[in-house]
Amino acid sequence: MATLLNAQGLSKTYGATPIFQNVSVNIAEGDRLGVVGPNGSGKSTLLQILAGRVDPDDGHVARRKNTRLAYVAQESHFKPADTIRSVIHQAFVNAGTPESERQGKEAELLGRLGFEDVDADALSLSGGWRKRLSIAEALVIDPDILLLDEPTNHLDLGGIVWLEKLLQNSSFAAVVISHDRYFLENVATSMVELDRSYPDNILRVSGNYTIFLEKKSEFLAAQSKHQEALENRVKTEIEWLRRGPKARATKAKARIDKANELIGELGDLNARTRTATADIDFTATERKTKRLAEFEKVTYGYDGRTLFQDLSLVMTGGSRLGLVGPNGSGKTTLLRLLRGELEPQSGTVKRADGLRIVYFDQNRPLDPSLTLRRALAPDSDSVVYQERTIHVASWAARFLFPNDQLNQPVSRLSGGERARVLIARLMLEPADLLLLDEPTNDLDIPTLEILEESLTQFPGALVLVTHDRFMLDRVSTLVLGVSGRGEVESFADYSQWERWQTETKQQRDAAERPGKANSPEPRAATPPKKKLSYLDNRDMETIESRIAEAEERLASKRALIEDQSIARDAKRLQEALREIEEAQAAVDKLYERWAELDAKVS
Repeated sequence: MATLLNAQGLSKTYGATPIFQNVSVNIAEGDRLGVVGPNGSGKSTLLQILAGRVDPDDGHVARRKNTRLAYVAQESHFKPADTIRSVIHQAFVNAGTPESERQGKEAELLGRLGFEDVDADALSLSGGWRKRLSIAEALVIDPDILLLDEPTNHLDLGGIVWLEKLLQNSSFAAVVISHDRYFLENVATSMVELDRSYPDNILRVSGNYTIFLEKKSEFLAAQSKHQEALENRVKTEIEWLRRGPKARATKAKARIDKANELIGELGDLNARTRTATADIDFTATERKTKRLAEFEKVTYGYDGRTLFQDLSLVMTGGSRLGLVGPNGSGKTTLLRLLRGELEPQSGTVKRADGLRIVYFDQNRPLDPSLTLRRALAPDSDSVVYQERTIHVASWAARFLFPNDQLNQPVSRLSGGERARVLIARLMLEPADLLLLDEPTNDLDIPTLEILEESLTQFPGALVLVTHDRFMLDRVSTLVLGVSGRGEVESFADYSQWERWQTETKQQRDAAERPGKANSPEPRAATPPKKKLSYLDNRDMETIESRIAEAEERLASKRALIEDQSIARDAKRLQEALREIEEAQAAVDKLYERWAELDAKVS
């Protein structure tokens, strides 16, 4: 595959702290590069350097001529007057799309986004739908490389699956920072980890996340053996050096130099491999009550919409319930009912006497004017944890905060750091029932693993709302799926819920469009009306089936480039890419025609 972007010897320092040094990255056609690393390792900085938004202190980035690059930041920002339609329209204008082509392309892209109301205000959208709109906005320029910084943070599970399919079926290369391990498993063709424990601050492995973990384990094992051998050699040389000048006089000066070189190498290796992880351990009460909370035929909804109906549920010690469903389906509402903030419209919610509930709010409410010291220890310079008094500096270090950060305001903390502060505060509160609403956003993978371990060992009950499918499957003993339309079902794991959701959607589509349950998108074509000409009428009657056939041909052409025999043959690969372009052009032309016909009958 031809190289699209090559970055060599990148280094970046903020203040006196080096973020990374001598990092090199190559992006070729068809690459889907997953980027992981601990918080603070410089992943977002690296992506901004590749996008040309930040200059490196050293090194350079070279792009192939005429390479189009699109960048989607962690947070999506829109203006008050923006609607979904206007955002996409303006993106096409900015991209210089000819006016004669805009209407068809806008209709095609909006049809693929899945928005129910394209005239809705962009600022009224949930974080997940804003992210989806930002990604669509970036796709307007038909990029050769798409850079995505934590795109799954605000997406619900349906949105994550949508993004997975988008990247899997795309012809452009992608670089994606993510801590979602299932997402990386399904999407990545190569993995990169930024970490100072590697010789050049970076480890790159061809393959998905599982292959990356295998190769990383092999590398670390080899590095550990080398470190052990080096320690033995250094020990021998130090003993020799300690014998005094008389003994060393008979030795070559070269050995003294070599000994100092080995000592320096070992010091560098020890510094690189010295890692720290957050120490997370939630505190449970000594409650002996078996039934902690119970829903009996609970129904709740608003604005004429029922979120769940006749829901019955019992939480006991050791219960670990995972809540899944689309954004707006009622997951946070269910947590609020458990906390007693809301009352059910029918049915009852029972809580054990004196039930102690600890709640992690997905909005992470922290007073930005507070210092980190006061956020961790509000009343003094110490905290009481499991009946032990701990100084705030030691408590902060447990969550990877150095002493010199204690007097910084909370407003300067990253998303992952804010999450660690909230977890630190929650650990001080003994709990019968933990309610965790999206605790995984912005946490790096090592911290996620520590959090998962703590939750699996927590003796009380917990309810977990998360779009992290890996955590969901590892932690939950039961998964409760909510549709937002009143349907609620229990499942053993995420994959069972996913199948149920697919089947439910198919049944709903079949009920709404009798006889067209298996028809592909788009679904918005209006039945022909009398004002259409004979030829237009005939086109309208067959447009959906022709689009379906054209998209099937496009999918089959895209599948060709996954064939390794074709990927290694430059001539066959070039022919396959040409056929993909032709198939895509045919699909685009049909969508333009559909938009034209739809406009006539509107």
